[in-house]
Parts: sequence; structure tokens; C-alpha cells
Amino acid sequence: MVSVHVVDSPEEFITACRTLADGTGPLAIDAERASGFTYSQRAYLIQVYRRNAGAFLFDPPAIGNMSALTTLCHGQEWVLHAASQDLACLREVGIEPPQIFDTELSARLLGLERVGLGAVVESLLDIHLAKEHSAVNWSTRPLPEPWLVYAAADVTHLVDLRDKLEQMLIDSGKLPYALAEFEATRVKPERTPSETPWRKLSGLHTLRSPRHLAIARALWFARDELARERDVSPGRLIPDSAIIAAASGTPASKSDLINTKGFNGRDARGSLDRWWEAVNFGLGDPDLPPLRVKSDTLPAPRMWRDKNPDAHARLTVARHAVSTRAEQLTMPIENLIAPTALRAVAWQPPEPLSIETLTASLLKEGARAWQVEETAALIIEAFDNSMEKLAALQPAAEEN
Repeated sequence: MVSVHVVDSPEEFITACRTLADGTGPLAIDAERASGFTYSQRAYLIQVYRRNAGAFLFDPPAIGNMSALTTLCHGQEWVLHAASQDLACLREVGIEPPQIFDTELSARLLGLERVGLGAVVESLLDIHLAKEHSAVNWSTRPLPEPWLVYAAADVTHLVDLRDKLEQMLIDSGKLPYALAEFEATRVKPERTPSETPWRKLSGLHTLRSPRHLAIARALWFARDELARERDVSPGRLIPDSAIIAAASGTPASKSDLINTKGFNGRDARGSLDRWWEAVNFGLGDPDLPPLRVKSDTLPAPRMWRDKNPDAHARLTVARHAVSTRAEQLTMPIENLIAPTALRAVAWQPPEPLSIETLTASLLKEGARAWQVEETAALIIEAFDNSMEKLAALQPAAEEN
């Protein structure tokens, strides 16, 4: 029976770290956030397991800085499942793995049909992991014991899973690929925050005037500020649909606003003055946002046929060639080469086009050396007379 005691003091945390430091082999780690419930993406529970040390459950908000875990276990490999989802919240509390093994990414590279932790553990270790608590509110205190048992189980099998997957990667000749992907995941910089985050509002495209956009913008910032203050998910205050409805309806009074769908719930009514102030600000804001903003991103591929037929042909033929290679390697095409990298070189190939120039372009777009080695020659061949090759492809291949 796994202990479900939660370490929630700095003193007990240091003792646990020393025990983990005396363990053997890699450390397995997992983090539970409260996505959809809280504003922050911080970790509300961190689970760590090491052979000959056991499993420990840590309460990050109560402990504070947890960098001692990295310091005392210096130089060790850390095992995570879908590391890209947890690294940011681990770094927020001072945990900085120097080397990682990603079991989910390994499963993808091996071409496993299902790559969720429960599915991979059941498939490879013949152990069933209950997943009924995966979407609960982990900011709840105290945490119910069934949740803690679930959380502990998530890490106690990770090291055994890692060993099984490593051998499969060796047998398939994919271990060098996996190691390169692990490191790329570990060192990937965090995404730069958008300068206009309010433009991600669902339904914003339905607004037809800059004034409506100004109201939506003001309501978005008012909601974001309140959500941050309360550490609650913004959508739990008022949904995006309510902001769009108020912006398009331009309410003339608080009464009009409260009768707008989405503003008549208890939480929304409790902050009515704040919402009304935002609406008024948007109504009078002289800095009107443009309806459309120029984007540096490429058009959606479905528009390429009309906007850039040559690029459409290059992309379609190259994607077909790379997809065939991915099938031969038994891995998803997106793990063989990122779709964004392939689209970038198809839209504007380097000049002159050669293995050297294409390699440089793909590396600039974030492709790893092994991915370039596997795909560069295929892409160059596909780009050559791509219009003729496109015509020769089956219609279904062109539509994909």
C-alpha cells in the first residue's frame, strides 16, 4: 500500500529530499495542476518516486521553494510523462531537471496506438491505473485520500515503464532520436506572451465594428484582473460568449447588461459594477482596435491552393513523401517533422535549393538533426516538379 502522507512543511521536505538522494536510479516526477479551476498554472501537488526511497507527495504552495530537490539529486535523470506539460510548473517552484526521459514521447516515437499514461502502463506493464481523478480541482485542501492514492500511483510505475520503453527504443534503433527529442523538450523556451491576448476570445470574429472590439477588450481585461485576484479560471467568472454578447449588444444600462446572457449568474451579478465599468470604458475608449490585424504567420494550408498554388503543390507532395517515411518508421508524421517546419519551407523554399540550404532552413524552424537527416532528401525530391507530381497523386492524398 502506497503511503498517501502529504509533505507540507519546508523541514519535512528537506528530510524527504535527503531520502530521495539516497535512493537509486532515475527519479520519477509528476505534477497536478488545477487547470479550468484556477487562474494560475502552478502545481498544487508534486509526486516523486525513486527506487529504494519510495514515493513522496509534496504540497508546493505550503513548501514554497523546492530547489533543494534538484540540488540534492544533482545530475540524475528525471522521468516524466508528457514533460512539456509539467516542466513550467516545476521550474516555478525551483525544480530544474538536468536530464529527462519522457515516457509519453517515447510511446509516440515507437508508434504505440495510445500514449496516455494509463494506456501505456496497461499495455507494457499489464497494470491498470484508475484515471477517474485526472480532472479534479487539485487546489482543494485538504486533498481527499482517493485523489492522493491516484496521484501516487502515477509515479510509482514510471521508472519501470521507462526501462521497458528504453529497451524498445534500443531494439527499434530509435533511442538516439528519443534522446534528442527529450533534450529539445527540456530546453525549449517558454512561449512569449501575446501582446493582444484578448483577441483569443472565442467568437471574436463575429464582432463587426472596432467599437464592439473595444468593449470586448475592456471586458476581457476586467475579467482577467478579477480572475488573477481570486485565482480562479476566467471562464468561471463570465464565459467568452457573455463578453461577445455584451460587446455586440452594446448595453445602455446595468439593467441591459444583467439581462445579457452570461451576466445573470450569481458570480457575474456579484461583480456587476466591474463589468459595467468595463463596458463604459469600451464605449468611450478613443483607442479603437482594428478589426483585423496583420499576422506574420502563414495562411492556413486549406487556403494555399488559391493564394499560392506552387506552395500548395510543394506542401502536398512533400507531406505525402514524409508521411510514407513516417509509416515506415512507425511513428506519427508530426514527430518525424513538425508541420510548422514543413509548411515554412514549402511556402518559401531556400534559394538555391540544396541539401545544405534546406538543412539550415529546417534547423532554423526548430527541426532536430535526426529529423533533417530523415526528411531533407525526401522534401527536396518532392519540391522538384511538384506540380506534375501533385497531378499524379491520388485525389484523396491531395485533400489531406
